[in-house]
Amino acid sequence: MLLYSTNITARLTYIIEFIGEQLFDEPVMTTSDKEAFLSYDKPKINYSETELSDNEFYIKPVPLLFENDIRKQFIHCFELNYHKAFYQTSGDFAFDVFAASFYLLTRYEEYLVHEKDEYGRYAHANSIAYKENFLHQPLINIWLQQFRISLKQKFPGLFFKKKSFRFIPTYDIDIAYSYLNKGRKRNLASLLRSIASGDFKSVKRRINVLKGEQKDPYDSYEWLDSLHLYCRVKPCYFFLVAKEQKGNDKNISPDNKSLQELIQYHAAGYNIGIHPSWQSNDDEKILKEEIEWLEYIADKKIVCSRQHYIRLTLPETYRRLIKAGIEKDFSMGYGSINGFRASVASVFYWYDLEKNEKTRLQIFPFCFMDANSFYEQKRSAQQAMNELMDYYRTIKKVNGVMSTIWHNHFLGTDPMFAGWKEVYEVFLKEEVYWDG
Repeated sequence: MLLYSTNITARLTYIIEFIGEQLFDEPVMTTSDKEAFLSYDKPKINYSETELSDNEFYIKPVPLLFENDIRKQFIHCFELNYHKAFYQTSGDFAFDVFAASFYLLTRYEEYLVHEKDEYGRYAHANSIAYKENFLHQPLINIWLQQFRISLKQKFPGLFFKKKSFRFIPTYDIDIAYSYLNKGRKRNLASLLRSIASGDFKSVKRRINVLKGEQKDPYDSYEWLDSLHLYCRVKPCYFFLVAKEQKGNDKNISPDNKSLQELIQYHAAGYNIGIHPSWQSNDDEKILKEEIEWLEYIADKKIVCSRQHYIRLTLPETYRRLIKAGIEKDFSMGYGSINGFRASVASVFYWYDLEKNEKTRLQIFPFCFMDANSFYEQKRSAQQAMNELMDYYRTIKKVNGVMSTIWHNHFLGTDPMFAGWKEVYEVFLKEEVYWDG
């Protein structure tokens, strides 16, 4: 496949590389040489202001991919094959799929002036996906399916990449245990609060766990091992190792021997990554220290990360991660609602919009997090199962990548999360396992 444009920009090259990787086994070539394009006798795309021949696929471009600055975009959504689209144009496709995909994939709107949520993050209600009611859809993947059909109609002999559904389970270990390894001071304070509130069941559980007569309610690690083995999935665990426990960083101290052994155990059999603390997002030195400490404990290079509380600010957060040696980030989603923050169910490379350059940081978006469903969306375990299945079916239709976030405390024995463990087990055993 050859694409012609009068101006081959960094933005155009980036999105053509992404779309090419999604649709074809070989890279899409680009050229600004009109004569070379006209003489090319294989499938080709004309992405310019003027149609050039009858044997081309023509898309008249909007200005976005030829701009160098970041400015407010005036976007009007319309219905196309029962899904939303924007940047309507003329030619063989109803809209500029390259520019629209670029806008969503790069999180262009997050570079514009916007409101923050209560945690200082980009508020999901600002997004076009939320306002236009397609947050629950991997819209870019859906567009590319439609684009593929249109290309096939124009070029019946064109071959496309065969893709298959992929599931990546991930876990955030930000509170490894409920009662164990907290130290006398923290346990005593929590015990007194439970007594003061009349929660004597919690008092009894805490005492039984500390005496070794009952398993810690947040300890779901062996159970997860068995589940992964049965379902033949390869998870990734993210550990919070903040040196100072304060504010939103309430983990067990990384100096604790039990936590170190837990990290070492998972590092030996699984992929693990850093769960950068809330504090580290304001201090590069802290981020560097946390990564180095996790590498020391795990005795392996740490190249994966996910922000604690999904504290992600573009472009600053990703630039810090790249500087710290991170190669894969799993933070692309919201910490306030489930859905597709970048409107995609595919792995992609982050594009630094301010610098107008593709980076080496791979982005693994997630669509579902247990905490969003429970705390933010106020859903029951069964309602969460229905939500999970909706995402599963949607992503399978586009042969995309599905990544979910669960926390160990949702999958243990804490009465607050009764039923959630069973939901996850059913999902993995009856859907993901049989799909594989």
